[in-house]
Order: sequence, then C-alpha cells, then structure tokens
Amino acid sequence: MARDPRADILEPSPFYGSQQKIHRVHAGKTPSNSPINNFFRVMSQTQPTLHKGGVWHFSDEEKRHLLYATAAFTLALGFMSAGGLAGLSMNGTSNWIVQILLSMPIMLIAVGPAFVLHEIGHKIIAKKNGCWAEFRADPKGLQFGVLISLFLGVLFMAPGAVMVAGLVTRRQNGHIAIAGPMVNLGLFIIGIPLGALLFMLTNAQDYSTVGYLQDGVLVWQSMVYDVVLYWIGANLILGLFNMIPLGPLDGVKVKDWNSNVWWALFLVFLSPIVIYLMTPYSPMTLVIWLSNLV
Repeated sequence: MARDPRADILEPSPFYGSQQKIHRVHAGKTPSNSPINNFFRVMSQTQPTLHKGGVWHFSDEEKRHLLYATAAFTLALGFMSAGGLAGLSMNGTSNWIVQILLSMPIMLIAVGPAFVLHEIGHKIIAKKNGCWAEFRADPKGLQFGVLISLFLGVLFMAPGAVMVAGLVTRRQNGHIAIAGPMVNLGLFIIGIPLGALLFMLTNAQDYSTVGYLQDGVLVWQSMVYDVVLYWIGANLILGLFNMIPLGPLDGVKVKDWNSNVWWALFLVFLSPIVIYLMTPYSPMTLVIWLSNLV
C-alpha cells in the first residue's frame, strides 16, 4: 500500500528518495548566529510534537514563545508611548526612560490580553477540531516591530501566529480563523462596563490629559485612564486589522468560508471607528457617560 501523503504533515517520509508531498507547518530554517537571533533562538520553528494534553494544554516551548513575543510586544509599545527617538530628543533621556518604564506595565495590562487571548482563541478552536495547534513567535517580525517603534514611535508588528497542522474542512478553517477576532470583540465589549466601573471607583475619567508624573508625584489615575483607553482601542483595532481579507490575515479564511459572516464582523469592528471619525463620539465617550450615571 502506498504511503498516505497526509502523513507528511507530522513526519518526513521514511522511504529513501521519496519527496514530501504536504508542507509541514514547522519545518523551519536554521536561524543565524547573530546576537538578536540568538536571543530569539527559542522561537525558531521546529517540527511539531504531538502531546496527550487537552485543548488547554500548552507545551513548554509554546509558553516560551508566548513569553518572548509578549515581552517584545510590550517593549515596542513602551517605545511607541514615549514617541520613539523623537521623544528622546524632545523630553530628555531621563524623562524618556521613565516614560517607557511607566508605560510598559500599563501596555502589558491593557494590550497584552488582546494579543495573547486572540492567539489562544485560534488554538482552542483548532484543537477542538482535532488539529495540532501551538503558538510560534516570529523573530524577524518581533525585531522589525521593536526597531520601528524605537525609531519612528509607531507600532507595526507581526509577533507570530498559531501554527496548525491537520486536515480541516473550509467551514472548520473559518471557525478557527474567526475565533481570534471574536475574542477581541468580546474583550472590547467587556471593556466598556468594566472601564466605567473603574472610572466610578477612581474618578480617572478626569485625568485624560494628565501625565503619569506631576512634580515628581505618580498620578495613578492617569495610568488607570490609559489602561481603559488602550484596552478598548487595542481590541477594536486588532480585531479590525485581522479581518482584512489580505495575505495571511484571518479575514481571508473567514471570507472564504462565509462572506456574509465576514461582512457582518468586519462592519461591527469598523463602525465605532467610522463613528469616531465622523462625530465627536467614541467608545470612550460611552465609558465616561456610563461612569457618570452614579
């Protein structure tokens, strides 16, 4: 009996001279020995190893990939918050460093879940459909994103993605793809009442234009305001960006499965942005209005 070519997904053919028929997701290239790549060497792609864990199982390698990707993502957000090197020239070295150090924990709390839970959403649904699925960071994407945020003060980063090995139908592939943006939609919606509750308890809505430090004193209310602001904005933008039907983004797979579902979710993410651009209202306007009801 001839070898089933689908077996190439998980292991190379043992037969001498045979050609691999199906691309194995984690058959990667050997990383270079540069200092940056050595730092990210743990994130080099490897052959998938099946495990016996359930849908919530995370291998040690996957945890390291998530840790390094989250750390690089947070550092890039810190550079963005400080305005990149332009902020260094305007504010001075000490103020610039303080801004980065204060911004990083805020960004980790506010933006970290938008990124991490998005990827976990893909992973859980993929495993429920019988696939092997683990997150793998992209070293080049992380390096590029950190450098762009440092030099230009703009965040543009592809931290990585959940790698999936297995045979699925078009419908199942659409479900796996839409899981990430749906997580962002849920976090966006949850962020509105939770943000309003935080504002009720702290009166942080009055600190939108106040810096984190005033005369050497830490203004924690301003930090709370930014946590709510970036939580809502990050989930909205990340969800919309991933629904764009181009390249490797989730929108391609969702639209291929069901164009009506794609249009519905795309417009849900797009509407708050269009309303904000055309009117004085935004999701934060709703949060502040809710916080002032009591």
